[in-house]
Amino acid sequence: MALPLEFHYAARSDVGLVRSNNQDSGYAGANLLVLADGMGGPAGGDIASSVALAHLVPLDTDSHTADTMLPLLRDALMDAHEELSDRSHRDKDLEGLGTTCIALMRSGNKLAMVHIGDSRAYLLRGEALTQVTTDHSFVQYLIESGQITPEEAEHHPNRNVVLRILGDSQADVTPDETIREAVLGDRWLLCSDGLSGVVSPETIGMILTTVEDPGECAEELIRLALRAGGPDNITCVVADVVAAGAFPPEAPQIVGAAAIDRHAASRGGSGAAARAAALRRHRSLDLDDDADEEPAAPKHRFAPLLALLATALVIGGAWLGWAWTQMQYYAIGQEGYVVIHQGIPQSLGPWEFSHAVEVTDIALADLKDVDRQRLEDPVIRSSRAEIDAYIDQLRLSKSWVSSNDEPESGAQSASRPGTGAQSGETKAQ
Repeated sequence: MALPLEFHYAARSDVGLVRSNNQDSGYAGANLLVLADGMGGPAGGDIASSVALAHLVPLDTDSHTADTMLPLLRDALMDAHEELSDRSHRDKDLEGLGTTCIALMRSGNKLAMVHIGDSRAYLLRGEALTQVTTDHSFVQYLIESGQITPEEAEHHPNRNVVLRILGDSQADVTPDETIREAVLGDRWLLCSDGLSGVVSPETIGMILTTVEDPGECAEELIRLALRAGGPDNITCVVADVVAAGAFPPEAPQIVGAAAIDRHAASRGGSGAAARAAALRRHRSLDLDDDADEEPAAPKHRFAPLLALLATALVIGGAWLGWAWTQMQYYAIGQEGYVVIHQGIPQSLGPWEFSHAVEVTDIALADLKDVDRQRLEDPVIRSSRAEIDAYIDQLRLSKSWVSSNDEPESGAQSASRPGTGAQSGETKAQ
């Protein structure tokens, strides 16, 4: 019998030294890793990557089988694509929003991956580093067609042009899909081009090989990207394939635009670009206000608090992950009606990450077949306002169906859960 395996993981993100906001989102959990790099301007990219995570994170359970992983991942990507397309069509400020996405799911000793865009997945096996994904970019097309070399691609003026994304795009949105074995000792890296665009594969491989802890490894990769100028958001998800039970259970980690601390300042860096960014920030300060402030206390006075702070950060990270789940909402058909839940449709052992908040007045029997079938699985949205908008759409659809159907005499309705309705009640006309 094969040895049971699991992920030992970490996710880290930094806004970089040039960008004003973080449009990357990353997720690391027991059975799922996700990396999304949003685009579409300040009002769109962060939303796009967060929406991708919202559709994928509910898949982080141990209940899936190897043959269902790819269909589940594919459906989640297409649901995210449809939501992003709908948002961009309804809101002119969101026109052009989209996101890359890589998701790696584990079931038993099998791994399934879907990928779209130019974010990358690397596999370190032993000391050999392999780029598993192929960029869906214009320069990659030029390389494959023999028009330029990989070296020329690094400085090509159109190197940031992506040919496939989820969202407001007329291009092909078919993801690359693979199934492979989970091998004990393998290390996986999912990263945005904020890392791969400025740090060489050789350097990435060296850090992945020499820094043992996934969290410290991700931090070191981000530090190197900042030293190289940090021109873009930088996000890294690092996961080791380990024997089940080798490490204590870990809380899922959410970073970047989808995280509660998405407005966190950059870690900075020690290179010339970091010094220039620091100078720009310094020039923006109000020197008169600074003159009125009391001198900062010496750093050594806070040394006894470092251990307490480290503990608080661990607890805070778990709380941030929980808080993010409670910002999500979904609708699903239950006991004949559409029910709204707060949270994500996921559990970790005895802990449920969602709870029902409203049983609507919409009976499943009154909906179109396509709406009823869709509600067999959770329909996820990023806020209560968005799920309410979806419910309003269902009511309009229900009204249209009712006005076009012939009434049936003696029609009976199902008992609405939690309302005390009797099974023999006649449905109101």
